[in-house]
Order: sequence, then structure tokens, then C-alpha cells
Amino acid sequence: MLTLETITDRDQWNAALRALPRPHVLQTWEWGEFKRITTGWQPQRLAFRRGDALVALASVGVRSVGPLKVLYAPKGPTLADHDPATVREVLTALQALARRSGAIWLKVDPDVIAATGVPGESDDTPHAHGRTWQTALTDAGWRFSADQVQFRNTICLDLIASEDDLLAAMSQNTRRKVRVAEKKGVTVRQGSAADLPLLYDLYRTTGERDHFLIRPPDYYERAWRSFMEAGLAQPLIAEADGVAIAHVILFHFGQTCWYFYGASSNESRERMPNYLLQWEAIRWAKARGYRVYDFWGAPNTFTEADSMWGVYEFKRGFRGVVTRHIGAWDYAPFPPLYTAYTHAWPKVLGWLRRRGNRNTV
Repeated sequence: MLTLETITDRDQWNAALRALPRPHVLQTWEWGEFKRITTGWQPQRLAFRRGDALVALASVGVRSVGPLKVLYAPKGPTLADHDPATVREVLTALQALARRSGAIWLKVDPDVIAATGVPGESDDTPHAHGRTWQTALTDAGWRFSADQVQFRNTICLDLIASEDDLLAAMSQNTRRKVRVAEKKGVTVRQGSAADLPLLYDLYRTTGERDHFLIRPPDYYERAWRSFMEAGLAQPLIAEADGVAIAHVILFHFGQTCWYFYGASSNESRERMPNYLLQWEAIRWAKARGYRVYDFWGAPNTFTEADSMWGVYEFKRGFRGVVTRHIGAWDYAPFPPLYTAYTHAWPKVLGWLRRRGNRNTV
């Protein structure tokens, strides 16, 4: 039987998380603090033990909805192994937590691979861990969530190969555009906290051009600064003629480096700065010993009608592996409350957004 322990020390939590396979940066101490301060999710950092052995960790955000609560573990829980009995035990412990908390729902989104490759194509390969989790979740009464907060699919690049081999593996078009950027005078430098206003300005410009939601500056200031100060984020800035024209912000933890944010100006786009930035980001991650470069996001449906298709084609040019996760699942201790909530919440969320409250996720 598993026992639950709450960890209240940052270094102890991050060290324990780092020691587990495939830890995700959204389960770090810093991410829990960031969401607590910016959006009101109160983190509970839970260690699941069998005797003295650490079996799993889950940083679970808790938010009040009147007298009740909703709970969410972004990219968690993280397990030491995916033995079916262990998965079932961890889920049972989380279900008991949801009931004790008076939760409308508890959402989990473990970083567990369901399959790699594009669905229906020759590289489509199911993964055993994904089947184990999906079976356990279904058998325990969890529901696949209509609200997938994080990207379910992504593209991951294995960084074990040499730089020459990584470059050679790119599509011819992508490799050519990396060279175009270099020939047209684009250079890339590492950014710092002093560049935060510049990073936000470029990100705001990109949001206005590409029509995606931009939160207030304080949100990004806190996210980027706190992770940079913790040694978990690194901006890279592309410049031409001494002017910043694009950037990426990498988050990194365990063995993985994620391309979380990217932005570009409306000028000098013909110089292809985003291609060189990605190549330099890959080189940066590889030089620091990371095993995986995660491009963070791929289409839900792999057709040209998907809103992410253009971004997907850009990322695919670097020749990573399409990686499909099991996604987010909800446990509802009190099903009638869950049904009422899921019908009402989209309307409430829309009203909040119309009122200009952007910190609703």
C-alpha cells in the first residue's frame, strides 16, 4: 500500500523529481509557484512511497470553486516505473485525494507516450506504457478530458547524434534556410534578465500578427525571470545589423529541453532568423548534455485543416519524431457535480475572457 507525504522544501522536491525518468518542467517547484502567484492554483507537492522507496511524485494545483475545489497535475504524476500495479495504486491514491478534497474533478496529464509517428502512416508505433495507463485510467472510471490544457502531441529530437548528423538529417529546405540566415548576417546570442522588455515586445508583436492571446507583461516577466534565475530557462536572441529580430525561450529540466516560446519582428523575415534560432537552440541543448529537444506542440489532427499545420511543417523540417501522449484525464468523485460544471464552465470562461480576465487557465 502506498503512503503519501507532502514535500515542502524546494531543493528536496526538485532533486527527487530530477531522479525520476522523464521528469517534466511543469512538475517542478518553480512551475507550481509561478501558477500560485499568477493564477491562484495552490500547489500540493505529493510523494508516493512504498516503504522507503519513492514510487511517484505529483505536483497538484488546487483551486477553489465556491465550497468545492478543482485539482490539476500538469504533466503529472511522474512515476519511477510503469508497472501496471503501480499505475493503478497511484491512481487509487489520487482518487482518494480528490474525494477528501471535495473536488469536482481531478485532472492528470502524465507525460506518457501513447504512440510515435503520424497516425495511420508507416511510422505509427504504439507504446506499451501508453496502453498500460489508458487501460488503468479507463478501468478506474477516469474520463478522457475535453479540456486538454497542454499540447497532447509534440515533436521530439534525439540529441545523441553528432551535430553534423543532426544537420544532415534535416530536410533540404530547412538546412538551406539555416544557411541563408547565416549568409544574410543573422547572429544569435544568449539573452539575460536585462532583455525581458525586448523579449516581451517581440512576443506581443508576434501575437498581434498571428492572432493569439497575449497575457499582460507581468505574467511573462514573472515566468521568464523566475525560471531564468532558477537556472531552468534560457533565451536566445537573433540579431541582424545590431537589431533584435527574433527570439526563442528554452525551458530545461532533467534530460529535456523544451522550446516553450518563440517570437519574431515584422522586419527582416526574409533573413530566416527562426531557422537559425532553432538550430542554435538545438546546439545549446546538446552542448549542455540534454538528451531530448522537445518542440512543444503538434497538431491534434494531422491534416492541413488543423490550425497548427504551418508551425508543424516548420518543426518537422528539423526531423524530430512525432510524439503523441495519452493526454489529460479527469476523475470525478461526484459525477452530477462534474456534469453540471462541464456544462457551465465554458460559458463562465467565455464571460471572464470577454471581461478581459486572461488569467483563467
